[in-house]
Amino acid sequence: MSVRLLEEMSTPALDALDRARTVVVLTVSPLEEHGPHLPVGVDAIAARHFAEVLSERLTVTRPGWTALLAPTLPLGSFTFDAVGTVSVRQRVVRDAVVDFGRSLARAGFRYILIANGHGGPGHLTALEEAAAIVSRRHRVMMASVSGHLAWQFLRGRYVDKIAAALGRPLTDEERQAFNEDAHGGWWETSLMLMIRPDLVDQSYRTLPPARYSLPERAVPNFPLRNGGRGYVGHPALADPAFAKAASEVLMAETMDLVEGLLDGRIPPSVGRSPFFVLPFFRTDFWPLAATAAAGIALGAVASLALSALGRSRTDGPRSDRRG
Repeated sequence: MSVRLLEEMSTPALDALDRARTVVVLTVSPLEEHGPHLPVGVDAIAARHFAEVLSERLTVTRPGWTALLAPTLPLGSFTFDAVGTVSVRQRVVRDAVVDFGRSLARAGFRYILIANGHGGPGHLTALEEAAAIVSRRHRVMMASVSGHLAWQFLRGRYVDKIAAALGRPLTDEERQAFNEDAHGGWWETSLMLMIRPDLVDQSYRTLPPARYSLPERAVPNFPLRNGGRGYVGHPALADPAFAKAASEVLMAETMDLVEGLLDGRIPPSVGRSPFFVLPFFRTDFWPLAATAAAGIALGAVASLALSALGRSRTDGPRSDRRG
């Protein structure tokens, strides 16, 4: 397998690729604030890094195949709003990815993977919806490979494997910090120190922990309220060695999933996040809910109006007619 950049290839060169032995990797992640110490491109940079590593590893396991890396789409929904964040409507994210997937499928590409570095529930769901739509309409295998893995990672399912890769057990403090980590904290700061240390402001070393309960996390833009600085977790614990260990575990899990997808042993649904099955995270839920609510309200108003009209006709003043 060779790794090629889609934007650098000519149409004839692309058309000459063996469709049965080509995997297209499409990276989709937003520009979003990540605290005072990290750039707004963290999610896109991280997703691109994993897309490149995935493609390189596939060169080892699938000789003769081509990994075609598409340019990163800086799109994402369910983001924290601050200077630098570019929030895109969930429906737009889904439709843009559908259009990209459709174009690739119509060109004959059969295997399309979506790499993503953003954990917003609605964003994950939009990517998974887009992959399902393209797969169904064009009979190809398109899958978003980050949803299930991100959920497992954040829930601490890989902590023991990370400790093994790190070569030491995590301390109680580190395990607690892992449970509290979510955005611009220990993990993402560590990852950026590993892949782009030049973009990490050294102030991360003195940033205090930012802890939020589940009810607090349900409030929109919660990390920036009441003096919050836009991160969630413990950036001061950041360590490139931790990022390297965690990345190795994540890539091993990703490779298992991708190999199964390409071989047809694993359906794309296995890689989806749990948010996909929750109606209120789906792209069309709120528009449909609003339409339904408006329909119910209009029906109620119409019913009341007709009832009032009927009463006015039966209960109105009558002329006194005597024979």
